[in-house]
Parts: sequence; structure tokens; C-alpha cells
Amino acid sequence: MGIFIFTVTISSYVVALIYLWKLLNWVWFTPKKLEKILRQQGFKGNSYKLFYGDFKEIGRIATEAVSKPMDFSNDIMPRALPIYHQTSKNHGENSFAWFGPKPAVNITDPDIMREILSKNYVFQKPNGNPIARMLAKGVASFEEDKWAKHRKLINPAFHVDKLKHMVPSFYLSCGDMLRKWDEIVGNEGSCEVDVWPYLQTMTSDVISRTAFGSSYEEGRKIFELQREQAKLIMEATRTLYIPGWRFVPTKFNRRMKEIVREIESLVLGIINKRVKATESSTDDLLGLLLESNSKEMKQNGSESGMSIKEVIEECKLFYFAGQETTSSLLVWTMILLSKHEDWQDRARDEVLQVFGRGKPDYQELNHLKVVYMILHEAMRLYPPGVMLSRCTHKEARFGKICIPAGVQLLLPLLAVHHNTRLWGEEAASFKPERFGEGVLKATQGRLMYFPFGWGPRICVGQNFAMLEAKMAVVMILQRYSFKVSPSYTHAPRTVITLQPQHGAHLILTKL
Repeated sequence: MGIFIFTVTISSYVVALIYLWKLLNWVWFTPKKLEKILRQQGFKGNSYKLFYGDFKEIGRIATEAVSKPMDFSNDIMPRALPIYHQTSKNHGENSFAWFGPKPAVNITDPDIMREILSKNYVFQKPNGNPIARMLAKGVASFEEDKWAKHRKLINPAFHVDKLKHMVPSFYLSCGDMLRKWDEIVGNEGSCEVDVWPYLQTMTSDVISRTAFGSSYEEGRKIFELQREQAKLIMEATRTLYIPGWRFVPTKFNRRMKEIVREIESLVLGIINKRVKATESSTDDLLGLLLESNSKEMKQNGSESGMSIKEVIEECKLFYFAGQETTSSLLVWTMILLSKHEDWQDRARDEVLQVFGRGKPDYQELNHLKVVYMILHEAMRLYPPGVMLSRCTHKEARFGKICIPAGVQLLLPLLAVHHNTRLWGEEAASFKPERFGEGVLKATQGRLMYFPFGWGPRICVGQNFAMLEAKMAVVMILQRYSFKVSPSYTHAPRTVITLQPQHGAHLILTKL
């Protein structure tokens, strides 16, 4: 009996020592080793602080950045990407920050970024904070074979031939928004309107119609929940994640789980309604996805398709990404055109010459040169997503640079879009003529403009978003001229996507 107790005691001590070593390795030895290697490679950053790294400073900088508005300027990095701005300001472009015990290296060299984004099986998205994945675990968060399977099943829904059938939905949703503006402006002919919530409603309505064949009213609760969830996630990513902490029943964790349950229930209801329908539509994204999934399983077995749970996650991604990206693009386009009325006039002249006051045609939408230039310049200055991230699972070599395994790679998209070495001294100026001969000519074939990402993982919905944006811009220009209101407050901030913190107050004038 004594020997047994002795053995158990010794075993307990050994297990405790093993876990203690793992803990020390995680919070101290590995970070210090990585820091030494990064400094040898020429990267600069703060010295590692036990456990927290730079998180306390990150939280302070992020809070301070959005605490007050800025003068109207397109030099928005201090507000929209404050952590990168501060790190690069203090330590230069080849810098790193500490996200807890893990270093994150800033990568802005176009050739290195191209290599990282082209090798999606080598440089994968970081696991990060599991709370961030509660928004949607669709194709955007999967890796390797699971990503390839989902991408294959989703691609048919976004084929160019399918998109033309969605144009009438774009037209109806934008028409609904303009009628609301007409009611506000009334007989006065001119009125101040915060266009931001209306653009969000319109793009939400588009996704409801094109993804699920329903009106915005049916999907409104999902959008409201996802917006709340996005704000909570942004809060969570600014603090150190402790493994297992999400299972502690705090007020924050309980609310996040409630939102997940509510959204999944609502989306499942929409899917079940579609599956039970006697005549299922295959013109919307859900119908196309279910058709693609069913066809794949019939040909290659049930394992080759998606489960209902996975379909729900893809639908959640449709809802969030489809609405947030386009509303962000449209609001900044309107704000920029309000400031640069000469370009607004040029775009309107083109629209009236091509369409008059009539309904925009799918083919002609794709041949609008001035509108094309404006949208791309708006995305260069105000990209919906400001940062991409990947990580190294094994040592990575980029020319003379060698980055060890376990390091996060940050690709500050906004910083690259504003880089004066790449875009010239007027990088922060609104100059749509940059894209007068297309994106390839504007970038000289270099990876210096990638608002939808790049490589195999480029956003599957980019053509959808651009077509919707063109339709909205055309219809707005046909009906209204607009300029910045004296009450407009310039305050870009990142809440997953780049948004105007205090809305977009413009003076709308009916034409």
C-alpha cells in the first residue's frame, strides 16, 4: 500500500513538472527564443513582456485611436490600423508586435506577400482566439482539404453566368432604399441624410434576396445579431486569450453563445423551409449551394459533401461577408464623391450617357469605365478589410530572411495601399485615374492592391460585390447629387470591416 501511495505521489509530481515545463516554455522560453531569432533577421519590436506581450499597449492604443474624430484626410492609418501604425512608427516597416506570447511580424514587401498568399497550404490562417471564429466557420476559416472541398462546392453559386440572374434583386433592393430617401427629402428637394444605415439595410436586403430568396425583414434579426457579435469579437481580440476561458460562464461568454444559438436557429429555419419546398429555387445562393452539394454527394458519396451544420456556417458567412463588404465599399465611395464633386459629375455623365434614367443593364454595368476607376480607388484608400494574417508552421525562407515556426505574419493591406514607395507621394490622394488602364497597369503587375485578398483564397464573392456596388452607384447617381454635410464627422474605424464610426451625414439633392 505504501509503495502504491509513493508511486502515485511521484507520478503526480512528474505530471505537474511536465505541465509546469510546458507552461514556462509557452509563456517564456519559446517567446524569448523567437524574439532572438527575429532580431537577428533585422526585425525590431518591443521586448517581450511575460504572458501579456504587447496586449496592454494594444488595448490602450486601440481605445485611444477611436476616442476622437480626425480632420478629413485619407491618411487614416492611425485610426483604422492603429497597432500597425504605432509599431511601424516606433520600429520601422520590418517590425513585430507581441500578441500575448506569440510574435506577429509585419510583412509589406510585395514579392514576399505574393509568395505567402500563393502558398495557402503552407501559410495558413492563425488559429487565434476561438471567439473570433464564432461569427462564422465557413470556407474563409477552413484550411487544406476541407477548404478545397467547400470552395469547390461554393464556386458554382458565384459563377458569372449565375450572377446575371441576381441583378434584378440588386435593382429592387437599391430601389427600396432610394424610395426611402425620396420620402425623407420630400418636396424640399434637398436634405441631410445619414446614408450609412440605409446602405447597410440595402446590402442586407440584397443578401436576403440573392442568398435566400427572402426579404430583408426575414433576415433582419440575423443581421442585428451578427453586428452585435462583430463588436464583441473586436473587444475580445484586443485582450489576451487564455485557453479554455471561453467555457467560463461570464456575462460576455454567455451572450456570445446565445447569439450563436439564435443565429443558427434562424438560418436552420430558412434552410429547412427551402428543403421542404415543393419547388426549390436554384437561382439564389442557397439553392445553388444545396444543388451543388447534392450533386457532389450523389457522384462521390456523402463524405464528399457538406453536413447541414456546415451549410449553416456557410450561410452565416454569406450573411456577414456579403453585407459588410459592399456596404463599406459604398459608404466610402459616396463620402469620397461628396468631397470630389468633379468626379461625381464625371461618373454621373457616364451613367446618363449609357443608361439615361432607365434601368441599368447587366452587360453595360460591366463596361462603365469611370465608375470602375472610382470604385477601385475607393477600395485602395478605404479597403473593407484592413489586414490579412497567416502563420508559419515551419521555418520559412524569403530570400535572405528566415522566419521561424510559430510566428504570425501580418499583411497590413491598408498600409500597402497607402505606401508612398509603391503609389507615389500622392498615395493618400483620391486619384481614380490611377486605374484608367485597369488594375494590372496601375500596379505594374506587383502585389500592391488586393482589397479582396489574393491567390487561391481570393474572396469568392468579389464579382458579386462589385456588380452590386456598380448597380447601387449607378442608381444613386441617376437620382441624386450629394455633398458632405457640415455635421459629417470623419472617423473611420475597424469593426471587422472599415466603417464610419459616426455615420455618413451627406446633403442629398434630388435631380
